Amino acid sequence: MKDISRRAAIGAAIAFAFAFPTTAQVLDITGGYRAEGRNPDGSSYTGRATVAQQGNAVQINWSVGNQTYSGSGIRSEQVVVINWGQPEPVVYVVMGNGQLHGTWAAGTALERLVPQ
Repeated sequence: MKDISRRAAIGAAIAFAFAFPTTAQVLDITGGYRAEGRNPDGSSYTGRATVAQQGNAVQINWSVGNQTYSGSGIRSEQVVVINWGQPEPVVYVVMGNGQLHGTWAAGTALERLVPQ
């Protein structure tokens, strides 16, 4: 039940972002971030991420422990969708404070990127 509620909340946030695009200034998300997340099994992780954006194209490189990952995708207003070689993409919402709040593994895992 907890997974369904989490998925519903994330889905609602994404739908809201698409349904009510902001007229506020779009934040530049290029830069370095601290990554904080929770894996599908509930364990937590930390790491670093570097985000590059050109137009609506976005590239993210993560370093978590001794593993590195990379992905690319698009940004539409406040939603960033990154394909990173897994069946489901990482979907972030760009928050007003510059953080990126996201989900991956079909909504069973969460990640927050905090600007450094």
